[in-house]
Amino acid sequence: MKAWQITTPESGLQLAELPDPELRGGGATLDILAVQIPAYTADLVAGGRGGFPLPIVLGAAGIGRVTATADDVFGVRQGDIAVATGLFRSGRASAPEEALLGWTGIGGDGRPTPTTDRMRDVWRNGLCAERALQPERTLLALPGAETYKATEQLAFLPWLGIAGAGIERAEVRAGQTVAIVGATGQLGSAAVLVALARGAAAVVAIGRNRDALDALAGIDPRVIPVALTGDRGVDGPAILAAAGPVDAVIDTLGAAPTPEPTMSAYQAIRTDGQWVLVGGVRQDLPIPYSDFMHRRLTLHGSWMCSDNTILDLWSMVRAGVIDLSLLDIQIVGLDDPAAALTAASHRHGLEIVVLMP
Repeated sequence: MKAWQITTPESGLQLAELPDPELRGGGATLDILAVQIPAYTADLVAGGRGGFPLPIVLGAAGIGRVTATADDVFGVRQGDIAVATGLFRSGRASAPEEALLGWTGIGGDGRPTPTTDRMRDVWRNGLCAERALQPERTLLALPGAETYKATEQLAFLPWLGIAGAGIERAEVRAGQTVAIVGATGQLGSAAVLVALARGAAAVVAIGRNRDALDALAGIDPRVIPVALTGDRGVDGPAILAAAGPVDAVIDTLGAAPTPEPTMSAYQAIRTDGQWVLVGGVRQDLPIPYSDFMHRRLTLHGSWMCSDNTILDLWSMVRAGVIDLSLLDIQIVGLDDPAAALTAASHRHGLEIVVLMP
């Protein structure tokens, strides 16, 4: 089979011809149907977002058709259309450990442990291939997906799930005002769609890319765009002026060079409001203790999502509450991984690149 493989730190991502994966206990084999290629994938391949065992077939999350299951697998069945989330949990409730398969990302404090190393060694290869072997723990059957006519759109479900988990942690209710920081990124745009679907009265979309902001504003009159300048003294008041004090801020920013955009939105949270960090900011936040305490704010971290979150969102997609036809999708194949990664790096917001082997 054809696959995107990294063999050494210097090799980059290459098209390889590999044996078909062999079924083993606890796992299922899949024909891969659709995998979203995140905009930052080229940076990840270059080593800018942590390491993983080598050689490896890249690809953490996507959509596949189950072709076979081991005798001890019951959560998915042959013929199911399933989401492969890539999130492998140890199952040790007293001391949970988590890792992303086929990708970078470790739960907890982000540092690998012997357990997470073993997880990623035993279940090494990801989804950027014609076929894959995945552990049952990372697979979720999508009822009715076999009749969904745009399989490429379903590649966005894992992103909706991550965004949806952040919205859930903020306890967003119908009629509330939600601000999404980093809304012009792919995760941020997913958060905008989920907040709208959850009945937000207003969604303040905050980001740097004005074209992406305009596109978001065009999907629903409840979306209020705010363009970041990088000056907290300007951006904070602008966010507050857009829709008044907000009930919840969902921060989906990537590896921002400063904490200023995050802290700009902090200023707009109402008393008793919620603040959720979902993104990839690598900065310490200068949270003013007294101000935070007196406003009785609640701060949450949110990483990845539960199967129930994805199922809820899939129900919204099937019902038309979330309209995935809003996505601007560029479909790529396996033959030119470098070109696919370059294309992905130029996509923003609701523009995505989807690999369909």
